[in-house]
Amino acid sequence: MIATTDRISLLMEGSIDDGTGKMGLAVLRYHVAKVVCAIDSRHAGRCLGEMSGVPRPCPIVANLDDALECKPTVLILGGAPPGGRLTPAWEETVVTGLRAGLSIVNGLHDPLAGRFGSLAPDQWIWDVRAEPEGLTTATGAATALDNRRVLFLGTDMSVGKMTAGLEVQREAKRRGIPCGFVATGQCGMVVTGEGVPLDAIRLDFAAGAVECEVVRRTEPLVLIEGQGSLNHPASSATLPLMRGAMPTHLVLCHRAGMNTLPRWPWVTVPDLPRLTRLAEELSAGAGAFAKPTTCAVALNTRGLDEGQAAAAIEKIRNDTGLPVEDPVRSGGGVILDALLD
Repeated sequence: MIATTDRISLLMEGSIDDGTGKMGLAVLRYHVAKVVCAIDSRHAGRCLGEMSGVPRPCPIVANLDDALECKPTVLILGGAPPGGRLTPAWEETVVTGLRAGLSIVNGLHDPLAGRFGSLAPDQWIWDVRAEPEGLTTATGAATALDNRRVLFLGTDMSVGKMTAGLEVQREAKRRGIPCGFVATGQCGMVVTGEGVPLDAIRLDFAAGAVECEVVRRTEPLVLIEGQGSLNHPASSATLPLMRGAMPTHLVLCHRAGMNTLPRWPWVTVPDLPRLTRLAEELSAGAGAFAKPTTCAVALNTRGLDEGQAAAAIEKIRNDTGLPVEDPVRSGGGVILDALLD
């Protein structure tokens, strides 16, 4: 719904540096429309690109009034807090933004179009996490495809599965290789303009929704954005992805130095080779379906300097015996080569 001519303002109040601003950062890194500013009173006057390491200028302003001086046309709710609920402060900003003529992109679980649509007769409200109509259960149709279907799996929720997939797709396009990307979460959908919001779909139809997106792709290489994690106590997203996509290949996404889950410190991150074996067997249904091959590890080395990142990559390479890279640092070529081998 976002046109290339739109001007985007990101509502990031309280979410820039607490790990919940992934929507805003994804838009800043990947969306082709112009991002004119981000709103966060705690960091007003700074640059979001410099703070986040995204190589794109984006001034941070204190409030919506200051943002309106940048002449935005769209306000994107750039945070993704646990539970995905709209806070009273953000609700006030949304209402004021609509009255000022802005359209709204809402990636939260709380739908806004029904509540505030009457305030925006000449604009739109995109509730990204809305279940599509006409869903059916999965049929295993992806097994009949002759392309390579790559599912990105993670050792945690926000570990970089979408980012790794988009970086690999960017590298494939640079080389002239046709490559599709199936977005399965709100951030990927906003960036690409299509996909399926897996965490908003009833469980019976989740695999079918993924299957529908996968089978309509015609590219010889299709990358499927992962959600959740097999080893996360709050996640149930991996199995619908496996059954809907019937992947031929897997890429494991991990954060360097992460031995326990940050929000669940009592959960130890499993031995990575053991986790890849589990993922392959689970995807294959213990022999019911074709077994995928884990081809590479996408390692998130954010916060490390170049030397530390190189050492972390070498360690994971030795631990797993797989090609390893941080696609944000090096561009996804190592992973793409592994997928094409």
